[in-house]
Amino acid sequence: MSSVIETKQEAAVEQQLKGTETIELSGSQAVLEALIAEGVDTVFGYPGGAIMPIYDALYDYKEKLNHVLVRHEQGGIHAGQGYARSSGKVGVVFATSGPGATNLVTGLADAQIDSTPLVCITGQVFAHLLGTDAFQETDVINITTPVTKWNYQITDATEIPHILAKAFYIAGTGRPGPVLIDITKNAQFQKFDYKGYQKCNHIRSYRPKPIVRKSYVEAAAKMINEAKKPFVIFGQGVILGRAEQEFKAFIEKGGLPAAWTILGLSALPTSHPQNVGMLGMHGNYGPNVLTNECDVLIAVGMRFDDRVTGRLDKYAKQAKIIHLDIDPAEIDKNVKADVPVWGDCKETLPMLTKLIEEKKHPEWLAKFNAFTQEEIDVVIHKELNPVSEELSMGEVINLLNEITHGDAIIVTDVGQHQMVACRYAQFNESKSNITSGGLGTMGFALPAAIGAKFGAQHRTVVAVIGDGGFQMTLQELGTIMQTGLNVKILILNNRFLGMVRQWQDMFNDKRYSFVDIQSPDYVQLAKAYGISGQSVDDRALLKTAIKTMLEHDGSYLLEVMVSKENNVFPMVPQGCSVSEIRLK
Repeated sequence: MSSVIETKQEAAVEQQLKGTETIELSGSQAVLEALIAEGVDTVFGYPGGAIMPIYDALYDYKEKLNHVLVRHEQGGIHAGQGYARSSGKVGVVFATSGPGATNLVTGLADAQIDSTPLVCITGQVFAHLLGTDAFQETDVINITTPVTKWNYQITDATEIPHILAKAFYIAGTGRPGPVLIDITKNAQFQKFDYKGYQKCNHIRSYRPKPIVRKSYVEAAAKMINEAKKPFVIFGQGVILGRAEQEFKAFIEKGGLPAAWTILGLSALPTSHPQNVGMLGMHGNYGPNVLTNECDVLIAVGMRFDDRVTGRLDKYAKQAKIIHLDIDPAEIDKNVKADVPVWGDCKETLPMLTKLIEEKKHPEWLAKFNAFTQEEIDVVIHKELNPVSEELSMGEVINLLNEITHGDAIIVTDVGQHQMVACRYAQFNESKSNITSGGLGTMGFALPAAIGAKFGAQHRTVVAVIGDGGFQMTLQELGTIMQTGLNVKILILNNRFLGMVRQWQDMFNDKRYSFVDIQSPDYVQLAKAYGISGQSVDDRALLKTAIKTMLEHDGSYLLEVMVSKENNVFPMVPQGCSVSEIRLK
């Protein structure tokens, strides 16, 4: 029956292209035709009553659309995020009404602040029941308005093709973000004359790319050419704009030291001689201190988040600020720009590169290197070569680097392990660092790693997770079991909610209030899901254990018992300037 339906639909679409015929489809079928037309290959979702017509239609599309049954809708949307971040495509998520839709909210908020392109399709009760408090009815449009780039409720099936075309266009263009489309059950059932699907490439009230002002590019180039201590800070905008090569050409021609935000990590190879490290609260010593010594600060595709700037009234006051961003709302939002360069950095960076002079800044770069050496002496050497019998998180990540040669995708959760992984992981390729940046969502890593693997099946994907965050979404081991996916899970277990404990240690006189967390036997838990694994606490066994994890045919869980009370340094204490960063 499936092949008959597909043959009929394909013939009808062919006739439609000739302009001679239409076909009658249900709203549910129209949804799936839209996904296929947009090049979607994978959907993450969880069925329920209000979205059942779409799932019924999906039965006949199984050869064209791979549906991944997650174990919780939040796991579904985080998987969609991981897929989008590793593939560069729009992630797609299905959920039903009521609790199904509300379970997406955390992921929507995460995707919104981290500029991740998603199209989430939720089922809704029949249109005539809206506003009656019907079973599993929630006002998902008003609930999700603050955490979506756009949302819309469809009550008439004839709207489906052009609304979904708009949804994909809005989600994936300009500054990307999540879009939610809520479709009532009657619209899913409704038959209508389907006239084909046309992708959207223009919306009158929506301008994804601001007009580049050449005069601002010229002003920025002049400022860079006159600078004695120029400093570039770059974020995820470089990756989202697919401008990695343009960015590299820019800093190399100008001899510019460049430091990254957490989401910007992997846009430039870690080993690049002008890559001077990580900015922010747990960033590297040199980039933080020298932010307040540079004379021109060039921000590319980043938003001056508070974790990067520290105290705004003490942030780079000596410097002239050049800010390149595709979102005009980010210009002057936190830090006043002397020269705003609006536009897509894939377009603006080559314009700027053409105008800047070819230079080297050896003395200025040497200053970064000196601070790096100081950090190595005080912090990094001890973290990577601990004298204690207890394992450190840093040495685990360092061994992971050594064995993967910086070619793996590393998906991190949120906490101390996240900061350590971002500080010590090495990356050769873009789209290799996937983490929850702006929202800081514990439970993100396991489902996001599942999505990342579907988005980049040719690459090794390692989820690095703390013992606290893992327990928030560990049910997604069931998704791994059912799909047979090859995801490596590395749990760094310090028996604490480590980041909160560190703050209580440093700022609350070690009053450890409800941060001592107990965990199940993770190896036995993984075994229950058909996933092999082991737990290690001996340094002599660590390298072999990591190799075993990486070489294993299929998913593998490795638990590493690390020091309970090891703090992450350097650290900029809250309320301090970035130049007040502490090495210990």
